[in-house]
Amino acid sequence: MSISTHVLDAATGRPAIGVPVTLSRRTGEGWTVLAEAATDADGRVPRLAADTPAGTYRLHFDTAARNEFFPEVLITFVIADAVAHHHVPLLLSPFAYSTYRGS
Repeated sequence: MSISTHVLDAATGRPAIGVPVTLSRRTGEGWTVLAEAATDADGRVPRLAADTPAGTYRLHFDTAARNEFFPEVLITFVIADAVAHHHVPLLLSPFAYSTYRGS
């Protein structure tokens, strides 16, 4: 199983470059950080994690440099199929954001 993401600036229609992203997994003692990266020139982090088990995960996007209203975005999701690839994109605009299960 692998996890990837990308961030698009919906207001400009361009990739959001340099957004810090942290991937964490819920454990019995809270959250454990698995990976940290920043989006590339295409707004992507193509591989945050590989070979991680089923469980509850969280992506933390540090959007403060791009968005005054939403300085951070947290997306929590559950992975049941430990074999499948999971892509979790973020579409960001000045006063809204959305996400979905990508492919």
